[in-house]
Amino acid sequence: MNLNKMVERYYKLSTPAVSDALDKLGIKGGCHGIKPLVGNKKIVGPAFTVKYRAAGEEPGTVGDYIDKVKAGEVIVLDNRGRTDCTVWGDILTFTAVEKNIEGTVIEGVCRDIDGIKELNYPMFTRDYYMVTGKDRVEVESVNEPVVVSNIKVNPGDIIFGDNSGILVIPSKRAEKVLEIAEKINEKEENIISEIKKGKTISEARKIHGYHKLQRKE
Repeated sequence: MNLNKMVERYYKLSTPAVSDALDKLGIKGGCHGIKPLVGNKKIVGPAFTVKYRAAGEEPGTVGDYIDKVKAGEVIVLDNRGRTDCTVWGDILTFTAVEKNIEGTVIEGVCRDIDGIKELNYPMFTRDYYMVTGKDRVEVESVNEPVVVSNIKVNPGDIIFGDNSGILVIPSKRAEKVLEIAEKINEKEENIISEIKKGKTISEARKIHGYHKLQRKE
């Protein structure tokens, strides 16, 4: 399936519906503890991954990788969960907006919160803190596998985020996950329709097999 078409269809869904689809396929994709900094922002796009390590005697760069990120990609930063120094700030936010980057996910923290909110940039992070990562961490690798909340993220995996959090969808399974999520979403909408018509919630759920929607096949 064409990537743009897939992204368009994912945009019509929610992370809960897609999470249930991942469960049905036995795929762990939920990034526990990673939350949106800016509300009411949905992101869907292929992952551009960056891994950090503690800086050496001659520290390397922290954010120059962004010159290689394409419009529509989601930057996924693996700072090993560190909350004592940041790997994202106002200059990166401004650059990301200028380049039409889809959003950023951090296994760690960001800073310059006022600028992120002012530019309404989709930021999903463990927390925020003002201390810079410069001279404390450096880029170890770009577009190699990283880990966020114990979930492996490969370059090109689909990152899906909304107010409920972040999901990682393996690129090789993204079409199948999408198909199942759309069916789950349709069934849940049908359950609501049944309730509006006067059915009890237990009756409506039974009709559409609610309790089996996410159950592994």
